[in-house]
Amino acid sequence: MQNGAKAAIGGTIVLILAVGIRVGLIYRERNAPDNFAKAPAREVIPDDDLVFLKKKRPDSMKDIKELFGTTVWVSAGGQLEYYPVAGHTAKYAKSAGTLLGGEPIVIKSAIEQVAPKAATFRIPGGDKQVLLVFTKPGDPKEYAVPVGYREAGQYTFYTDEVFFYDDPHELYKHWGPTVWKAVDAHQVILGMNERQVELALGQVSKSTSTEYGNRMVVFANLGHPMAVTFVKNKVTAFRPDQGF
Repeated sequence: MQNGAKAAIGGTIVLILAVGIRVGLIYRERNAPDNFAKAPAREVIPDDDLVFLKKKRPDSMKDIKELFGTTVWVSAGGQLEYYPVAGHTAKYAKSAGTLLGGEPIVIKSAIEQVAPKAATFRIPGGDKQVLLVFTKPGDPKEYAVPVGYREAGQYTFYTDEVFFYDDPHELYKHWGPTVWKAVDAHQVILGMNERQVELALGQVSKSTSTEYGNRMVVFANLGHPMAVTFVKNKVTAFRPDQGF
């Protein structure tokens, strides 16, 4: 009887200890500092990078004809010269100007034409250059701009690289009216990002750094170079520059 009582008491003590240890472990788990590695913060994607830019990937004159009667907007601002048109022929001898970023043009037709070497700086000449004939808002005159070339019967086009097929004012409406006013006036203001300045002043530029958004970029700006400093992808300073 005595041995049985001792065994019962011993079992009770073991049970109490086990319960106590378990309670202690639970308490420690609930009150211990969080030593687990926290999940990394989700990357915030800039609104500009969420914009869907339509691509048509033309590779024939039939594909190019699908643009006839449509409006496109210039994305490769400051790069493409355009020429007067007479008798469905581009007059390469005298440039009528340079297409500016965000500028709308209405496509009328296309021309295949042998191009002088001076007109092949941006778009190769091939056997024949392909030019889109267009009009500008408020100007009934027809002009032509090179967008591709034909060589050995094969066509290469750059329309996806030089045009928006949708109005950039809608694509990038999150830029707001103040920025768009500057872009449409082809000016730079404090706080703009690199994409906005590029559309405003043109894609012809140079920089000593490849760190996008944290560097100084000198934009050719059609013969009026502008040095623009970006910090965290915001314009912090700009000034005319004669060293381009």
